[in-house]
Amino acid sequence: MSKKKDSFEKFLIFKFETFSKFKLYTMKKLLIIILTLVVISCSEKEEQTSETGKLVFWHFWSEPNHRKVLKEIINGFEQEYDCKVETVELSWSDGKTKLFAAFNSSTAPDVLELGSDWVAQFSSSGVLEKLTDEEANLAQYVEFSTAPSLWNDSVYALPWIVDTRVLFVNKALLNQAGIADAKVVNTKQLLENAEKVNAIEGVYGYGATGSGSHMIYKKVVSLFWTYGGTILDSSGKPIINSEQNIKALDSYVRLSQNGLIETQRQLDSRFAEGKLGYWVSGGWLLEKIKNENPTLNFEVQTVPGVNDSLGISFAGGEYLAISKSSPNRELALKFIKYMTSGENAIKFSSKIIEAGFPADINYYNDEFYQSQPNRLVFANQLNHALMTPVHPKWLDIEAIIEEAAVEALYGKKTPKEALDDAQAKLFLILK
Repeated sequence: MSKKKDSFEKFLIFKFETFSKFKLYTMKKLLIIILTLVVISCSEKEEQTSETGKLVFWHFWSEPNHRKVLKEIINGFEQEYDCKVETVELSWSDGKTKLFAAFNSSTAPDVLELGSDWVAQFSSSGVLEKLTDEEANLAQYVEFSTAPSLWNDSVYALPWIVDTRVLFVNKALLNQAGIADAKVVNTKQLLENAEKVNAIEGVYGYGATGSGSHMIYKKVVSLFWTYGGTILDSSGKPIINSEQNIKALDSYVRLSQNGLIETQRQLDSRFAEGKLGYWVSGGWLLEKIKNENPTLNFEVQTVPGVNDSLGISFAGGEYLAISKSSPNRELALKFIKYMTSGENAIKFSSKIIEAGFPADINYYNDEFYQSQPNRLVFANQLNHALMTPVHPKWLDIEAIIEEAAVEALYGKKTPKEALDDAQAKLFLILK
């Protein structure tokens, strides 16, 4: 009996010890689980906190120097506001498609750059954040730059930088063609001089953009305006086949017949090589010539008008907008105000010549440009330049204009036939 009792007591002791160890093990395991959950919770809170201090910015400045300058300015914002700005580069060829896809899939960036022609399509579709008049303070910007910012009298984007195109003139080729005075006073003289230069073997009188989306129309609408035409009337109806526009397109065709039809990029290269007499282009070509052919004998002029007056050039601009879906509206607003301020816009445009001029009215004629005689020509041209109509279907309108121009340039249709057909197409999409 004693042995049985001893065995039973040992069994109880064993069970107790086993239970105690199990209980201790379970408590330790439970404690580990609790601590793990606490760490995860804290990490998630830290991640959420850091996300509120982060912006995603999509832009179109992809050249090495562009990236460097943009990063320098953004670094200043990050330091001032203790945040992080992630940048994503887009290209003009497919940037619009990527932006549409991002908005459709709810993956749009906090802040995006839009060309002046693009803003209306996005603001009218309800994907951009509306800014109050006090937040926008459009009085801060040059007047002609503010129209694309607005849709139905509300502000959806801020002007950042503005620029235009001017006439590049190869003085060496003019001398070779027997043209003593390089100054072009009207479109008639431009055509006559282009014919003379084009007669020289191996070179071309004039450069005509004949391919490349978002490029052709800028040359064509400039001539529309110069000849007194327009694209839409005051009620928004198309009048692209007006007598003035037909004359303008005919002028472009005749110039192209005394020159070279190519892409913007190729014609920039031909001018830098000294192979083009006349070519309408932007500030980026000044930098290209400086780097690739610094001894080129050339000058820049305002585009000629019809009757010895200044012609009307295309004015474009870059705008910054906030996605309506951005969870960081307050920080995003600070960012677009920071970037579009004259102080930072002049840092950007003075180091990137093709960026043009700050839209900030206090820096639009900054003293920096006084030491840049070629840039002063651009500044003068901006006083005689127009932006395209603010319209939600502008990109569709633009495509129809470019199609008509190409058909006329390559002789598939006369300028009148091309613009009559364009008029019919515009009526269909705008009715």
